[in-house]
Amino acid sequence: MAHHDLTEAPVPELIKRLAIPASIGFFFQTMYNVVDTYWAGVLSTEAQAALALSFPIFFIMLAIGSGIATASTVLISHSLGAKKKEDAGHYAAQGLSFAIAAAIILTILGLLASPFLFTLLGASSTYLESSLAYMDVILLGTVFFMASFILNSFLSSQGDTKSFRNALIVGFFLNFALDPLFMLGYGPVRAMGVAGIAWATVLIQFLTVIYMGHKVVRSGLLAGLARSDYVPNPRLYLEIARQGVPASLNMLTVAVGIFVITYYVSQFGKEAIAAYGIATRVEQIMLLPTIGLNIAALTLIGHNHGARQFERVKQVYAVCMKYGLGLMSIGLVILFFFAEPLMRLFTQDEAVVAIAVPYLHIAAFVFWAYVVMFLTTSMLQALKRPMFAIWIGIYRQIVAPIILFWLLSSYFGLGIAGIWWGVFLVNWSGTAISLWYGHSVLKKVHLL
Repeated sequence: MAHHDLTEAPVPELIKRLAIPASIGFFFQTMYNVVDTYWAGVLSTEAQAALALSFPIFFIMLAIGSGIATASTVLISHSLGAKKKEDAGHYAAQGLSFAIAAAIILTILGLLASPFLFTLLGASSTYLESSLAYMDVILLGTVFFMASFILNSFLSSQGDTKSFRNALIVGFFLNFALDPLFMLGYGPVRAMGVAGIAWATVLIQFLTVIYMGHKVVRSGLLAGLARSDYVPNPRLYLEIARQGVPASLNMLTVAVGIFVITYYVSQFGKEAIAAYGIATRVEQIMLLPTIGLNIAALTLIGHNHGARQFERVKQVYAVCMKYGLGLMSIGLVILFFFAEPLMRLFTQDEAVVAIAVPYLHIAAFVFWAYVVMFLTTSMLQALKRPMFAIWIGIYRQIVAPIILFWLLSSYFGLGIAGIWWGVFLVNWSGTAISLWYGHSVLKKVHLL
């Protein structure tokens, strides 16, 4: 896709060309994690627990990588939209060196801190050994995870979401073969246990970086750059940090939010925890199409705002919203009427199903709120208004849940149903705030 297409081609066509491959890719990324969980279960429950225990550290890595990638997408998209290809190349070079520097720091800190953190979370003996065996390998591969994030941002900022989709699909199938090979061993390959799952992931990330790097070189984005362009530039690093840190912190509030809701749900027993965990997995799969729309909005609004095509910015936002609300209307119907059979795909425990189904019935009507809130946040990031992501994250994941979950479940005596309705109210109130602030920003940049 030529760069000028993103500011000239019909908006609905562009959104489909960017959003559909991205959504398909993220579906396979989700299934990749399911494969890891499945094979860890074949090994032992302790191996599954080791993966789960490692997730908070792994999530920090994902949050930082995602933030740097978001910043690079916005800055490169703006430069390309403004026909400043040289600036785009400089942002790419600095984004790459920024990501590598972050990877080195994360690796060192992770290796030093993970034994203490795992012990703090209750791991000991063979459980601690399994957790460290998995996490240490993942940490050694941090540079490949970061490189994968940043290279994908280079391509998506140019309108290419197919390359990463292809890498994720191939990675899924490779993972299905490499997990048992490295975990259990075969022929000259020795059995590595839970560490084998980590080595499979690191190898796949390495291959992804090779493939994505080839695609980036062919795109011409880095053409003409000298080695000195990759040397850290304080001014450009600061720009990347200004755009990326809020996006990373927004993701980190999600981790805190998971802890908050888990704390309240845990008061109703292990069946409630299991019900919430499985139900949110179902919910997240249904929401996958909206991820593609968020990526499309980030790239297209960045390009068109850089090109000062303000009417097209408004059109991208409106069309993405229309597609998202339409898709999630279908998702609402499916989730509401098929909540029970969907749950039974994951569990046959009647107590768990009985708790989860009412949650899914309520969660179905939150789908529209997610579309509006996530797309508005992407739009604001593309307009270089990244701080909103932090404030809405703190409100939606921490402040409002702490207040509403207690009020509804305990003070008003609604029990666990109060938590489910709290999720509903938190997200719809967050949506109202997002719409109000998003439209106020659009008015200031003369788009409405």
